[in-house]
Amino acid sequence: MHNKIKLGILFVITIVLVSLFLFYDVGSNWEYVLSRRGKKILAIVITGAVIAFSTLVFQTITNNRILTPSIIGLDSLYLLIQTVIIFAFGSTSLTAMDKNINFLISVVLMVLFAGILYKLLFKGEGQNIYFLLLVGLIFGTFFGSISTFMQVLIDPNEFMIVQDRMFASFNNVNTDLLVLSSIIIVLVMLYFFRFIKYLDVLSLGKEQAVNLGVDYDYVVKRLLIIVAILTSISTALVGPITFLGLLVVNVAHEFLKTFRHSYLIAGSVLISIIALVGGQFIVERVFTFSTTLSVIINFVGGIYFIYLLLKGSKAW
Repeated sequence: MHNKIKLGILFVITIVLVSLFLFYDVGSNWEYVLSRRGKKILAIVITGAVIAFSTLVFQTITNNRILTPSIIGLDSLYLLIQTVIIFAFGSTSLTAMDKNINFLISVVLMVLFAGILYKLLFKGEGQNIYFLLLVGLIFGTFFGSISTFMQVLIDPNEFMIVQDRMFASFNNVNTDLLVLSSIIIVLVMLYFFRFIKYLDVLSLGKEQAVNLGVDYDYVVKRLLIIVAILTSISTALVGPITFLGLLVVNVAHEFLKTFRHSYLIAGSVLISIIALVGGQFIVERVFTFSTTLSVIINFVGGIYFIYLLLKGSKAW
């Protein structure tokens, strides 16, 4: 089956699921219901697209299909920021309560951390992407340990607020955040289009990319900054969803069976939206909000991650 047909099938499934989510059991107060569900769908589409795209680019750069951008510690940094805000100012402070302020602080600090990390690690000659991943992993563990320590010390009632931010939620997304996120994402994507032509070559590995005339360090640095910005936005918008990118990108690879990123990007984004919309529908209609979407995705993604590791030990 041609990849264009496969993408068409994914697109139809996406439209069907989105329509089902929007119009299922609307009731008499349809205007209010549709406005709330519309915000959720917009948040799901933005988050799903950003996570899938950033993970695919990150895996292309690292030439490894079991890595995600969260490995450099951005998810752990987000939780640390939320914990520090509650620990220092309390849950009733403006910084903790106002989603706009919280969002901007989280995004700026995460992008700043990623920028400093890249600047320091790529400053010297001979530093490679795997050293960056190792340092990022260490920082992630460090941030997680500090967060846990602070969570033990804070008031149990305020810990519940921190705990709520540990899991992704699409239920109370601020419309202002959606608008701000969309503007930033559009600007970042416009900047990205100048580098899209390098992705297919980068997937061959550093040596081949350099031999084919790609300014490897220049391109990789800018792509990493793009990945950091997009990952920061998605995490600050709805919270961390660790395994979503890993899951959807690998499913896209298996489904499309191509190296062309023009197909893989579209396929990953559509599969991500399908997973999020379908998952949120199950959370609301089957589990009646007794669990969260991120728990389901991380459970399925964790199992798939183990499968990839076992498969990789035999094939890669």
